[in-house]
Amino acid sequence: MASTTDQVIRCKAAVAWEAGKPLVIEEVEVAPPQKMEVRIKILFTSLCHTDVYFWEAKGQNPVFPRILGHEAGGVVESVGEGVTDLQPGDHVLPVFTGECKECAHCKSEESNMCDLLRINTDRGVMIHDQKSRFSINGKPIFHFVETSTFSEYTVVHVGCLAKINPLAPLDKVCVLSCGISTGLGATLNVAKPKKGSSVAIFGLGAVGLAAAEGARISGASRIIGVDLNASRFELAKKFGVTEFVNPKDYKKPVQEVIAEMTNGGVDRSVECTGHIDAMISAFECVHDGWGVAVLVGVPHKDAVFKTSPLNLLNERTLKGTFFGNYKPRSDIPSVVEKYMNKELELEKFITHEVPFSEINKAFDLMLKGEGLRCIIRMGA
Repeated sequence: MASTTDQVIRCKAAVAWEAGKPLVIEEVEVAPPQKMEVRIKILFTSLCHTDVYFWEAKGQNPVFPRILGHEAGGVVESVGEGVTDLQPGDHVLPVFTGECKECAHCKSEESNMCDLLRINTDRGVMIHDQKSRFSINGKPIFHFVETSTFSEYTVVHVGCLAKINPLAPLDKVCVLSCGISTGLGATLNVAKPKKGSSVAIFGLGAVGLAAAEGARISGASRIIGVDLNASRFELAKKFGVTEFVNPKDYKKPVQEVIAEMTNGGVDRSVECTGHIDAMISAFECVHDGWGVAVLVGVPHKDAVFKTSPLNLLNERTLKGTFFGNYKPRSDIPSVVEKYMNKELELEKFITHEVPFSEINKAFDLMLKGEGLRCIIRMGA
């Protein structure tokens, strides 16, 4: 087979031409990777709520036409100048945030918020030359969060690629590119519940259930799921959730309900909804003296967090997290190994699968609130 290195590749991509309109499968031209870039063949991608959010473009800058997608697994096709730690044939997961390994954040053991490659949802071009690698008949098509995985081939900065075990099934581990790692890491890396402890999870979507999975792996004895949608409770049992609270069932604040259930509050809580009331409840429901609350959900930009300073003075801790505090290149390969060692169960997150030609079905499922993750098979 002829090498495609240094050649423009023509392939199929699902293009979002305008906000809220179905994606259109188009033939696009994908330019070769430039300095510190890698071109990869995407084999499997999945749909995350963040894709839907920016596709709807309600409340953010609309950047169209654009190729969305950021949870995926693929194989390196070619590498650009300066790339030394990846080569053609390597299996990789593209990640919406990066790790340059050189900035103060990357050198810090406490941070994963790379100065160079931190997520930028408005940028539709590559960092190297401020140009797109995608085009249709010479017209540029914009990138999305450094990844753009709804294309059979895409170009990604090397710092946004995690090289993983080639034996790991890409149709399963692709979901570790975003939401599942975010929830899992929020519990394992930030909340850090001790064995036998109690954990409250606010929001039982895919990220919240991943946080519950982290609590299960940690050996928590009580995992209390909090959600306004009672239909989510049955599924959540598969992820270790032991008890359920629907705030709509009570006339008092849910933090008071949880405090009564747990003799003063839970040891840890993880908030995965982005709603400010849930964030405040998650903080106020942890036990004084040692309780830790972790915020994962992204609130409205104008939201304000209000609580009594006494809640902090009484030795409760409030923490935030970004991508579960995982550094993509350094840490995600070991999360893949947790799956390979059967410590982490990914199959239960995958509820649907569609061929690439039917990618809009994945959007329909998410908009209806059906299932957790839909795997999209490329080349089908």
